[in-house]
Amino acid sequence: MVPLGGGRGVRPARGGKREVSIWDLLVWAFAVEKVSMDLDELGAMADARPNFGIEYVLIQRAMLGCTVDGGGRSESHPDADLVASAVASLPEAVGGRGMAVQIAECSRFRLMPCWGSDVEPRCEPVEWKRNKHGLFAARSFWRGDGNMARWPEAQLGRDDGYVCPVTYRGTASEVAAARRAWLQWRMALAMLRDTFRTRSDLTAFEVTEDLPPVAPWKKPVDRMSVR
Repeated sequence: MVPLGGGRGVRPARGGKREVSIWDLLVWAFAVEKVSMDLDELGAMADARPNFGIEYVLIQRAMLGCTVDGGGRSESHPDADLVASAVASLPEAVGGRGMAVQIAECSRFRLMPCWGSDVEPRCEPVEWKRNKHGLFAARSFWRGDGNMARWPEAQLGRDDGYVCPVTYRGTASEVAAARRAWLQWRMALAMLRDTFRTRSDLTAFEVTEDLPPVAPWKKPVDRMSVR
């Protein structure tokens, strides 16, 4: 996870509404209003009309006048309920329910998903063992693996012939997977943004075009240094 950046946050807009990015709107709904989702109810509503997207679910929810899992606490802001409904009904094309849960949790903790910034290539033992002297890499007597035969016993001393099996972490494939996950998360946010910009049915907010960066792992080019 990466901390929520500063950004412009919520700012005044025309018509009495406040301009807000989709990310700041999500943080407001889940972290400030503390709205929650009923994935079973909203998922069933979405499944009933598979050719319709988030807009259909929001329309049906408005017609029913239902709230989103209010659960024994003071009612949340109607806009927060709409946000939760939209998140809960994300289509499978952008991750479905799994993405909905991730977005809700990230927003609740004001943290964006990690895109691989904390992944460092390293080689480490497959197993660790502890004794009275501390923590040590586990070793085993090498008996061959089908590709490389074991050492001849006649050439081994009492403490020879042991190996430490290792594994590699922070590989390029792990970083690539984290970046793909970031792009899908951003795509889901873009869908939510476009939904609210198209419908314009939030009572207190106007969603701007702002999105998290498409590739935060790319360092900005210092044009002054380019010759």
